[in-house]
Amino acid sequence: MQPPEIQIRVEDDRTGLSQETLKRAFLDNLFYIQGKFPRLASKNDYYMALAYTVRDRLLKRWLSTTATYLDRQQRCVCYLSAEFLMGPHLGNNLINLGIYDQVKRAVEDLCIDFEALLEQEEEPGLGNGGLGRLAACYLDSLATQEIPAFGFGIRYEFGIFDQEIKDGWQVEITDKWLRYGNPWEIPRPEWSVEVPFGGYTERFRDERGRDRIRWIPSQTIKGIPYDTPILGYRTNTANTLRLWKAEASESFNFSAFNDGDYYGAVREKVMSENLTKVLYPNDAKVIGKQLRLEQQFFFVSCTLQHLIRILAGQNFPVARFHEKFALQLNDTHPAIAIAELMRLLLDREQMDWDAAWAIVQQSFAYTNHTLLPEALEKWPIAMFGSLLPRHLEIIYEINSRFLDEVRLRFPGDNDRLARLSLIDESGERYVRMAYLACVGSHTINGVAELHSALLKKTVLADFYEVFPEKFTNKTNGVTPRRWLVLSNPRLTDLITDAIGSRWIEHLEDLRQLESYVEDAGFRAQWRQVKYAIKQDLAAYLEKRLGIQVDPQSLFDMQVKRIHEYKRQHLNILHVATLYLRLKRDPNLEMTPRTFIFGGKAAPSYTMAKLTIKLVNAVGEIVNKDPVSRDRLKVAFVPDFNVTIGQKIYPAADLSEQISTAGMEASGTGNMKFAMNGALTIGTLDGANIEIREEVGAENFFLFGLSAAEVCELKARGYRPQDYSQSNEMLQAVLDLIADGYFSHGDRDLFRPLLDRLQSDDPFLVLADYQSYIDCQDRVSQVYRDPDQWSRKSILNTARMGKFSSDRAIREYCRDIWKVEPVPIDLAAYPFDAGSCQIQ
Repeated sequence: MQPPEIQIRVEDDRTGLSQETLKRAFLDNLFYIQGKFPRLASKNDYYMALAYTVRDRLLKRWLSTTATYLDRQQRCVCYLSAEFLMGPHLGNNLINLGIYDQVKRAVEDLCIDFEALLEQEEEPGLGNGGLGRLAACYLDSLATQEIPAFGFGIRYEFGIFDQEIKDGWQVEITDKWLRYGNPWEIPRPEWSVEVPFGGYTERFRDERGRDRIRWIPSQTIKGIPYDTPILGYRTNTANTLRLWKAEASESFNFSAFNDGDYYGAVREKVMSENLTKVLYPNDAKVIGKQLRLEQQFFFVSCTLQHLIRILAGQNFPVARFHEKFALQLNDTHPAIAIAELMRLLLDREQMDWDAAWAIVQQSFAYTNHTLLPEALEKWPIAMFGSLLPRHLEIIYEINSRFLDEVRLRFPGDNDRLARLSLIDESGERYVRMAYLACVGSHTINGVAELHSALLKKTVLADFYEVFPEKFTNKTNGVTPRRWLVLSNPRLTDLITDAIGSRWIEHLEDLRQLESYVEDAGFRAQWRQVKYAIKQDLAAYLEKRLGIQVDPQSLFDMQVKRIHEYKRQHLNILHVATLYLRLKRDPNLEMTPRTFIFGGKAAPSYTMAKLTIKLVNAVGEIVNKDPVSRDRLKVAFVPDFNVTIGQKIYPAADLSEQISTAGMEASGTGNMKFAMNGALTIGTLDGANIEIREEVGAENFFLFGLSAAEVCELKARGYRPQDYSQSNEMLQAVLDLIADGYFSHGDRDLFRPLLDRLQSDDPFLVLADYQSYIDCQDRVSQVYRDPDQWSRKSILNTARMGKFSSDRAIREYCRDIWKVEPVPIDLAAYPFDAGSCQIQ
């Protein structure tokens, strides 16, 4: 009798997950894609080989996801954003695939430093801060929640600048994130679209005798899509981030070249590709403003044309566009999409106005991210009309019809008409993009409860009176996969050992940690984990900055975009206050602190750049003075980004969320810090209010005026000098800075900042100073009791379930987008050769 045949299945190098298969695949990619063998390979070659190895393992999920959406003609979320601050992909994909440990072991078996490969990845700097990082968190949660979704944006060749600090000043360096290639993206040149600019419009009659308008552009630019898979956590769903790159329709003028005009031969290519060269060109001059508008129109036009092409490919009628796509405007940057979709429906699809407008209003929703009126985009009419003449006509018509409706509801109220008009005619005429977004969207949401309430009372009050049913709140959230699991593996392991791993997808499960708060052994473990993380950061600061810090000191952190309303200058006044106390009494008992700052100032924002200089100037003195250097340290970490954030958030003891009440829309850094066990010192601003409600007032350090009190004080007539003149310590600190103590005797260096504080102080730094100092003293007192601090730290993490981006996305899906999860079945899509056909 023959023995039974034994079937031995050999894993495929492109999909297998065993350690040996991963090693073999890694070496194959090094050889066949990078064209290197180990003796010649650089660290970047190893990184690229590993990235392609990981990408291979998510491609089947990606293609299966796409196939499922095509087959089911599923309603899809389209998230339109000028920024996507994704962060490094490698570590995040390993976490979401569930193969982090296997890959780490496979790489280390080859005697390669796994952590060095993670550090090698160039971070795509395609965002400025919270707006772009929120978009990234939402893409992660959309995929994790198995929601059909696309992200649409711009593939900037150079992202947000790299920041260096020289002599205490910010210096901007070009961000060359693409210099070594990007293994995560796949270009799709066959799906390019043409985007028109400039020219003029003309009227004509179509074949049915109807009046129509034709746009005759002066220039056409080609948009090339680059697709990146965005994988959900432990799901088969891999959605797509599609970023558009600008190219010339005709890249080379052969006639000009033959005539000896070598620059002229490539002029169109150079000019066209400038459009997507850099994130947020300086808009201090008209040329910069125009380029920003061009960028915004370019990516929404590419996106909308592509969506209509998808409908055609699925034989789905364009009249049902809104049934297929739910379009979310992430702030006003993509708001021109409302006029562009109208143009495409009117001029290309030849719909009548009412039908087209009904589709537009049912397709778009608008997220507002600011309470600062100056941050609501508006474009000069002359510039707008020269660049987008057809869209200006459409906006005029939208405005005319909208104002007619307003007149019917509020007859004779001309002031209201002026306030609501999409065209600002108070001086130079402008198109108001936030107003266009309000009129053209079915839903308008703020991003924290206070922010949404203030929108209705302030910057969008008139629209709330006209469209109360449109307004809602969707408090921001962040993904726990990147901001806890990936960035804080020690704390992740401690939590998972205690309550299991379900919390990673259901953050509300962290509440189970509350039962461990009175467990002395667990509190000790919590402190040990935090100390180890702080040691890592201390080593990083010494290596990067040459500053030695004590991991046992209180790590006090403020990392975010540098802006006066975020009040980094209030924080550094506190540092100077502590320093002055020590100078007056060197024997003073003081809780040792390490103050860590990070963030970028806009290149043209003089006051923000001066604030960076002040932080570094104070740090230079405090860090070397024998009186203070063992108890106070100041470190400004340059080039703050997602990668550095993954080091900083887990190590924080205290999170500085000290914006003027009523100024911060939400904040997401506050959530990342608290999720990692940091306690917050903050005002009643943005999401701070909801964080305090969740974690408990006793576990949050509150100071400062409320939003209502800020308004009341300004209405009474705020005189900042009254506060400095009546506060001896505040005046002494201001005098110390003014006398040149922190500027090598230069009394003029910080004069602009001090003059603004003492004469104007628009963000009430001096009014909140004493409350802030008193609150910081309470912080120091609590930190001296490690057990008490540990309890509060554990409870902060335990009660952060609300602030998962998963929760936010579920609310958007339920209330705004009306979409349902679509599970992906990998087995249903074998992609065998027999299914091939040429389109």
